[in-house]
Amino acid sequence: MGNFCSVSISCNDLFSHCIQCFLSKAAYISHLEDNFIRLQSELQKLILTRNDVMRRVIVDEQSLKMKRTDQVQGWLSRLQAAENQVEELQLLKDEQTQKLCLGGYCSNNCKFSYNLGKRVYKMLQVVTTLKTEGDFKNMADKMPEDPVDEMPIHPTIVGLQSTFDKVWTCLGDEQAGIIGLYGMGGVGKTTLLTQINNKFLDTANGFDVVIWVVVSKDQKLEMIQETIGKTIGLWDDSWKTKRLDEKALVIFKVLSQKRFVLLLDDIWERVDLIKVGVPLPCPKISSKIVFTTRFNEVCGHMEAHKQFRVECLAHEEAWKLFRMKVGRETLDNDPDILQVALLVAKECGGLPLALITIGRAMSCKKTVNEWNHAIQVLKKSAFKFSGMDKEVYSLLKFSYDSLASDTLRSCLLYCRMFPEDYKIKIRDLIDCWIGEGFCDEYEAGYSIIGDLLRACLLEEEDYDGLKMYDVIRDMALWLACEIEKERERFLVQTSIGLTEAPETRKWEGVKRISLMGNRIENLSKIPSCPNLSTLFLNENSLQMINNDFFQFMPFLKALNLSYNYDLADLSLGISRLVSLQHLDLSSTKIKELPEELKALTNLRCLKLDFMFSLYIIPWRLISSFAKLHVFRLSDFGRFPPEDSVLFGGGEFLVEELLCLKYLNALSIQLKGSCALRKFLESQKLHSFTQFLHLEGLEELLAVLSLTGMKHVDELVISCSRFEELKIDYCPRDIQQIRQFHCFHSLGKVIIQECIKLRDATWLVFAPNLKNVAISHCFVMEEVISVEKCGQVMEEIESLKPFAKLEYFRL
Repeated sequence: MGNFCSVSISCNDLFSHCIQCFLSKAAYISHLEDNFIRLQSELQKLILTRNDVMRRVIVDEQSLKMKRTDQVQGWLSRLQAAENQVEELQLLKDEQTQKLCLGGYCSNNCKFSYNLGKRVYKMLQVVTTLKTEGDFKNMADKMPEDPVDEMPIHPTIVGLQSTFDKVWTCLGDEQAGIIGLYGMGGVGKTTLLTQINNKFLDTANGFDVVIWVVVSKDQKLEMIQETIGKTIGLWDDSWKTKRLDEKALVIFKVLSQKRFVLLLDDIWERVDLIKVGVPLPCPKISSKIVFTTRFNEVCGHMEAHKQFRVECLAHEEAWKLFRMKVGRETLDNDPDILQVALLVAKECGGLPLALITIGRAMSCKKTVNEWNHAIQVLKKSAFKFSGMDKEVYSLLKFSYDSLASDTLRSCLLYCRMFPEDYKIKIRDLIDCWIGEGFCDEYEAGYSIIGDLLRACLLEEEDYDGLKMYDVIRDMALWLACEIEKERERFLVQTSIGLTEAPETRKWEGVKRISLMGNRIENLSKIPSCPNLSTLFLNENSLQMINNDFFQFMPFLKALNLSYNYDLADLSLGISRLVSLQHLDLSSTKIKELPEELKALTNLRCLKLDFMFSLYIIPWRLISSFAKLHVFRLSDFGRFPPEDSVLFGGGEFLVEELLCLKYLNALSIQLKGSCALRKFLESQKLHSFTQFLHLEGLEELLAVLSLTGMKHVDELVISCSRFEELKIDYCPRDIQQIRQFHCFHSLGKVIIQECIKLRDATWLVFAPNLKNVAISHCFVMEEVISVEKCGQVMEEIESLKPFAKLEYFRL
């Protein structure tokens, strides 16, 4: 038979268990009221604890920029859920209270009362547990830093997209760790940097943090460290007490572990990043540093791997920005306004800051008359226009003030003597500076120009010219009228169609006057100018100058009468200008220089270029100018008489020039082999010659005879008998040319009327040629002769001939 299992249970135990079970369940009903009162009491205490916790959390989050811990957030969520459930139980209890009977031990609906009592009891346990968990040591933790803080920027940016694209592409280049953005004040450098910063909001490109620091003019390394420290979470009470080197060490340790982008806005001089604590980008550190500056030379001091110039806006972009600021309502108010508005926008010179300032000011001008008045103000005295002085010129003045010396500032302000949009020839400008005493040598003049270009206060115009930004010129005039009116007064009325000189009363007390580019024919009135230092009368229609016109100008240093094509007689009154240092008579019809000019003993610069009618210069006149630094004479008149130093094709002129101790810049025309031979005998003369015109040579010319002329930048050869420029082929001669940088400065060559010349192979020795014109050379078969280059072709090719050629006329 099978096995059996028997279970024996005591009846007493079974009864006892049943009784306990009944009583416990009954207790849920009988203790419902007491438990609920306890539940409400404990919940109120818990809510008070919750309020204390929330106050501490809010303080941490708002003032310390921390974030509540997950533990606190979970506790608050559970507490809120418990509070909701207690409210629900309160509603259920109110419904069932009246149903209890038998002294609270029975209910009309026992099952419902049992479930309610059980839920109240369990909720009491939950609330008690929450109360014990509400004692937190840490309410909040430091928030993880956002990789980049968004910077405010105008929603519509005009004209920077191309530069932005180049810089953004460069940020992905491993070889470009340090990137410099430079340009004049108000051109949009900060806007561009802001665009770069905000672009990281869309794509972090693998960078851990983007740090924005405004450096400005009075940079302090401590302030840079403070900004970096706050951005990467180092800022606390202990940080304030650390020394500069201690902070640098901490910053270095943190940033060395990150891939960062450091954006430095508006730096004026080199920032020593090592002292700040910033790890320099290298192949092992793929971080980036991008900075903006007004000075190109700062890019060099910062050792930027890539440099980008932020340019003024092109015409279409400038007009688009200006139109946005004025608004369509104003521009559409009168169809004639649109044409005037285009002229007003052009006066801003493409500078965004000026376009914005003037555009806003004109947005409320709804009549053509108001717009016509605006264009007149901008042309004559833009600094009087609303907002220009405070918002534009004051900003640009920072660049002016930051120039390294008073000489640089004076040389910049001198450029305002020229008309708006005028191409200033580099040679003419340096001649003026030397004549005025701002510098003594050409090298110093080129250095000054380099400094002004790097400061973005001038711009290059072709290879031989400069241009002053319109807004910089206006700023310079503002400086003269507002800032420096106690020290120096300017009267500048250029290219405005004057047919008569301004009234003589306007000349009183003025230091510099420029009337160039007008149509003035006569100077008959006699002004009194005891303070006048500079007088530009060039590019007019002068025919007559009163002999007494210069009588009351005792301190005049610079006089420019050039490009008055109808001026045939030189006023003898010029001889009274004993302080004169710069005299320019180029491109006039003057036939003779008077002997009385010997009184100009302080003359430093004398310019007589393109004076096709000039044939008499008295003997020993040029040599009497003992202080002469610059002398220019080209294309003088034919067949000078024997009583002129020009007799003999320039041979005797060369002899007089040799007497000048301080001469260091020369332009000269030599007519004949004897004059050239005399010239080449002097190492001194051809070492600083800048322009040479050879004419009427009767024998072959060896190129190597000209190799000592290291500074010649323009060469003209016109010789009807000329058959060839002799060229030596041996490598030794080419090595000599390369070693001494011969023809390195030569930028322009004109060869004309050499009717027997067959080639110009020697041009391969001028690697920086930009302009070549060959005309009336009727038998020329080839410019460069491969046969003549022959065995030294490899050496010639290494010179990279014609690599910079911009203009070629054949």
